[in-house]
Amino acid sequence: MIIALLDCVNSSMLKFYEARDSLEARQLIDALAAHRIEATVLGEYLSGAAGELPAFNFPWVWLINNDDLRPAQDVLDGFLASRGSLPKKGPWVCPSCGAQVDAGFDICWQCGAEAK
Repeated sequence: MIIALLDCVNSSMLKFYEARDSLEARQLIDALAAHRIEATVLGEYLSGAAGELPAFNFPWVWLINNDDLRPAQDVLDGFLASRGSLPKKGPWVCPSCGAQVDAGFDICWQCGAEAK
């Protein structure tokens, strides 16, 4: 019966975001709740099984309703931007050498020039 219940829960929930720690997960849950998006945190207490599980276990934020994905992504983008964790949108072109640089970098890989 427990397995059937888990299958039912997993089919309607969506694994949404892997948080760095429990505090980040709970802050995101609060941000989502402020926009009336239901979510929960799973895996929050896995560190208590140290020795039995891999050393790095991070809590996951799960959306209760799959239809909330698009608005939840907007909330997540705002949440990460407010924390300075959101990379710039898309790659950029170095003004000095013309090389294409991935969005997460502020310095050109080819010539060392900074993004403007």
